Amino acid sequence: MKIISVAGRKSPLSQVQIDEVYIQLKTYHPNVNFEKTLIETTGDLDLQTSLRNLGKTDFFTKEIDDLLLKKKCRVAIHSAKDLPETVAKGLSIVAITKGVDSSDSLVLKEGMSLESLKKQALIATSSVNREENVLLLRSDFTFQDMRGQIEARLELLEKGEIDGVVIAEAALIRLKKTELNRIRLPGKTTAMQGQLAILANQDDLEMKELFSCLDVR
Repeated sequence: MKIISVAGRKSPLSQVQIDEVYIQLKTYHPNVNFEKTLIETTGDLDLQTSLRNLGKTDFFTKEIDDLLLKKKCRVAIHSAKDLPETVAKGLSIVAITKGVDSSDSLVLKEGMSLESLKKQALIATSSVNREENVLLLRSDFTFQDMRGQIEARLELLEKGEIDGVVIAEAALIRLKKTELNRIRLPGKTTAMQGQLAILANQDDLEMKELFSCLDVR
């Protein structure tokens, strides 16, 4: 059995994503096992900074990639959409997975519909693009920035503090929450949403070869 040290975020969604990569890899390399290191990144701890004008930075990846650069793990697994414009010097993307549904959904409380939402209903999202797509459904909606784990966002919806929340369909699928009342959003989504990125050190040819079976580029 070959043990591969893997780093990722501590969130429930990230842990499911790591398991997804593991299951896919096992179909090609059944004698491989993962040893996980799970941490909280700047993006997990800083819930005040809005993502609206942040751009493609390492907000959600830096601390994990630092572990990789320090050789404290062999690979890092990220949501592909969270990758910075350019990955850290010394690292290489060894695979981008096929992933799952790339769409966004507007999640509403059970029994609610687009028509039954009150005028100027409050929708939670920290994305300008998602906000624009929501407005294609109804132009009177108002918006509130919201960050944090998906479970916490859904809890605020249930409490009635917001009227709707935009969540990636891929996250709902991975967290087994597809029973939720939701509307698929029209319009474009973030590039590579629903896909996963696997990074290794540039000189780690073994990891590049091992994960090539999952690369769809």
